[in-house]
Amino acid sequence: MTKLPGLALMTSWLLLALAAAAPAAAEQEILRPEAAFRYTVEPAGPEAVRVRWIIEPEHYMYRERMGVESRSPSMRLGEPELSAGIPYEDEFFGEMEIYRGSAEILVPLLDRPAGPARLELTLLSQGCADIGLCYPPQRWDTSVELPAMAAAGAAGSPTWLAGGGTAANEPLPAEAAFSPSVEVIDPFNLRISFDIADGYYLYRHMLGVTSSSTDVQPGEPLLGPGEPKWDEEYGDTLVFYRQAVIEVPLSRRGPASTRFEFLLQYQGCKEDSICYPPMSREFVVLLPDADLAAAPAPQPGAPAQSEQDRLSGLIASGSIMTVMALFAGLGLLLAFTPCVLPMVPILSGIIVGQGPDVTTRRAFLLSLTFVLGMAVTYTAAGAAFAAAGQQIQGLLQQTWVIVGVAGLFVLLALAMFGFYDLQIPSSLQTRLNRLSGQQRAGSYYGAAIMGMISALVVSTCVTPPLVAALAVIAQAGDVMRGALALFALSIGMGLPLLIIGTSAGRLLPRAGAWMNAVKAIFGVLLLGVAVWMLERILPGPVTLALWAVLLVVAGVFLGAFHALDPAATPGRQLGKGLGVIALIYGAALLIGALAGNDNPWQPLRFDLPTAATDTRPAGNEFRLIKSVADLERELAVARNTGQPVMLDFYADWCVSCKEMERYTFSDAAVQDTMARIVLLKADVTRVDADDQALMQHFGIVGPPTIVFFGTDGSERRNFRLVGFKPAGDFLTHLRAFLAPATAA
Repeated sequence: MTKLPGLALMTSWLLLALAAAAPAAAEQEILRPEAAFRYTVEPAGPEAVRVRWIIEPEHYMYRERMGVESRSPSMRLGEPELSAGIPYEDEFFGEMEIYRGSAEILVPLLDRPAGPARLELTLLSQGCADIGLCYPPQRWDTSVELPAMAAAGAAGSPTWLAGGGTAANEPLPAEAAFSPSVEVIDPFNLRISFDIADGYYLYRHMLGVTSSSTDVQPGEPLLGPGEPKWDEEYGDTLVFYRQAVIEVPLSRRGPASTRFEFLLQYQGCKEDSICYPPMSREFVVLLPDADLAAAPAPQPGAPAQSEQDRLSGLIASGSIMTVMALFAGLGLLLAFTPCVLPMVPILSGIIVGQGPDVTTRRAFLLSLTFVLGMAVTYTAAGAAFAAAGQQIQGLLQQTWVIVGVAGLFVLLALAMFGFYDLQIPSSLQTRLNRLSGQQRAGSYYGAAIMGMISALVVSTCVTPPLVAALAVIAQAGDVMRGALALFALSIGMGLPLLIIGTSAGRLLPRAGAWMNAVKAIFGVLLLGVAVWMLERILPGPVTLALWAVLLVVAGVFLGAFHALDPAATPGRQLGKGLGVIALIYGAALLIGALAGNDNPWQPLRFDLPTAATDTRPAGNEFRLIKSVADLERELAVARNTGQPVMLDFYADWCVSCKEMERYTFSDAAVQDTMARIVLLKADVTRVDADDQALMQHFGIVGPPTIVFFGTDGSERRNFRLVGFKPAGDFLTHLRAFLAPATAA
């Protein structure tokens, strides 16, 4: 009985290693107190200060151990008002209350000078880490600048002054004019309330909430109608007086309680006086445990989460068997994409190369070895790169790697043509035979190695399932779950290869000249894979010329110049017909390449200069950016003009990127719709430091990824796209993004 060589054992070792590595990857880092517990102190009204604590994940602070002391002799503090904590049974202190994520203390000032003053404070605290480490009680010395305070005005209440003037003439500091507070309504909703001083107002269209969190994303804020007002800056607009309330729906990746850090953006004015610049304020809240089944339904026309974020949530919290079954199905769908199809001639060439005595059983075992080799390498590489926070795409698409793999396929093709026989050295093959107890072990090891190398072909495509698995590994630290999802995805992609490879063992001729012809056909296909690999690093016309040469050679081989015998079989007649077609098409490609064309589907299309001018808007052209600073500059310009922004991450070695340019962005309806958007392109072909910093800024695995920003310059995370999208689907997505409630 033939045994599958050690690849199955290798697979088991890999999964055991990942299981052992998962706890280590998730091991909590021990932070210094100043890193685990950070604070800010600011004035809170005319006679109070507010202390905010930001607590790192897997750490907590005792409510009963928090306090504030004054070190300024002329200022006396009142009793601090602390926000409610979480009940906690402590091993040493018994029943306590703790804070996770954030905490807030409001400290009233009983005595203070009327003019500007500096208040010297000492903050008292004590906290612990979940791993069992408790920090000693801490004392933090800090200070806060207090503005001047005037006597009571007509309404009998004190007001702040910017620098000692009278309340009638001087505008309030922004913190006093617009005072926001945040309330967690339930696990899926926040309420933000603004107290607006008399004589001041907030612009409705400038209110927004953004977050860089990967676990929680805010939806579109729900605002009241506001009051109409004519403004010199914005014309007819809507504003809020006295109070503004914002309801913010949240979409969550998992059910566990989590810290949510977000940025509140707003802008307002003093009536018939100054307008404050756009402001932002950071808040941190702790969201309680959630029942995802009770999550609110997504808003019509816009998904609550992008596809990859939904899949990430499933990996992180779903049943592992359900996750693997789903990802195997997604892999099966991906098997028919341009990134996986080139592996068909690779695997078929391996089986054909076995000679005329290949059996169905042997073809199946060779195919299984190939698929497992591909899956194991794809899984291990993906897990390793994601855990290290690096882009697997860019690292595997270096020029020397692509050239080396393409050269290997050329060598395999020459072997198919009969130039030589590729064999493992006899000494090594003898050892492998002895270890595995079979006479053809070398073939299995060769198939496994080719499967591992072919994983590079798969890595050229970034898809939502791949991004979801890598995000869980990189961000949540769950190497085991992410790796199992990747493994199931690889097996799904390899299933058609397994069927095709096994069928080849049954359907291919057993002996005779036909076998040499079939091997030569697969040799041509392997050369096609090599050209396809080189396409991402060579200029378009050069690639077109390579395809032309390959097709001309194939046409000659198929008998395009041979006269047919009247008694020729239908198969030979079909071969000659295909040869003539290949020869003609190859000639067309060669002409197109010599003319500088690069489109293999329209090689003879030449755009001649005309006197007519292009009437498309200038905004329909992509502007290149390189760094995070470039992006911020472009977003600022778009924000000032009230335009939404689309940022496309592109690379020359990215197959789906070129598909997007050739079939999606070129569509007339898509171009007309994109004319309403500022179009930016980040070319990350080189994967240099700037490219990596820009991708890491958004947590992007690789191209093609498209990021959308509203008119306020904030990313609309739920509209992020990963992978190729046909023109029709992309147009629907664009129109949903440009809906008034979304783009604003």
